[in-house]
Amino acid sequence: MDVTASMTTVRRRVDEARAAGKRIGFVPTMGALHAGHVSLMEAAAKRCQYVVVSIFVNPTQFGPGEDFERYPRDLEADRRICEQAGVELVFAPGVNDMYPNRNLTWVTVEDLTDGLCGRLRPGHFRGVTTVCNKLFNIVRPDIAFFGQKDAQQAIVLRRMAADTNLPLEIDICPTVRDADGLALSSRNKYLSADERAEALLLHKALTTAEAMVRRGERNCQKLAAAMSAVLGWSSGVSVEYVSIVDIETLSDLAVIANTALIAVAARVGRTRLIDNIIVDLNKPQGAI
Repeated sequence: MDVTASMTTVRRRVDEARAAGKRIGFVPTMGALHAGHVSLMEAAAKRCQYVVVSIFVNPTQFGPGEDFERYPRDLEADRRICEQAGVELVFAPGVNDMYPNRNLTWVTVEDLTDGLCGRLRPGHFRGVTTVCNKLFNIVRPDIAFFGQKDAQQAIVLRRMAADTNLPLEIDICPTVRDADGLALSSRNKYLSADERAEALLLHKALTTAEAMVRRGERNCQKLAAAMSAVLGWSSGVSVEYVSIVDIETLSDLAVIANTALIAVAARVGRTRLIDNIIVDLNKPQGAI
């Protein structure tokens, strides 16, 4: 497995793989890798013959007062995880590699970034779409793999790729959870034992809404109220939003008629966590 900060090396290795008839899979990450990231690498390996993982903590998607400086970084541990997962190439650039000059060109997706996390993190998605556009142009993958836990991000990037005619597919893979339901996240490392127990309320709120939908509830105001009540069980959980939105437009829904994204964001102590589920009324009765 190669590890490089050089864009030239990445392009050469990818060109060699493609010349050998291999499909290129790409997993963009900010490092601090966990089993959720490994699941994306495994999904890439199933569909592609050459897998590239990027490790880059992107400063342009962090706002003032966010955790850019303290975001967990351990390239050697990440390298071992990638090697064990069978990754062929790790691209680990520095900030000066990705942004050698003051950035004057930005990629912006409208509407889809107005709500959910976009409402509370102005400029965040501009940073995400811009850095991913850079990475897509460096790696030039056939398929890029993202997790459903970051559902808004994945939907925004899928639309960016379509609108800008990028020749790649965005594959959104299922959220990976611990046995108790907590969605895996690099930021879980910030949580104390007590905070981790409180963080389980995010998943509990989502499964409460899921159970209500299965029993026939379609009113989003009632679903959101039930979720908020669950999140209110602990004073250590500060809710940022509880939202039920259309899976394609990410616009707020009054009633679930087909498929909806039920999403929550909250701070547990100092740590901001997000989670979501998708409910699909078109699936057989009893399934979501």
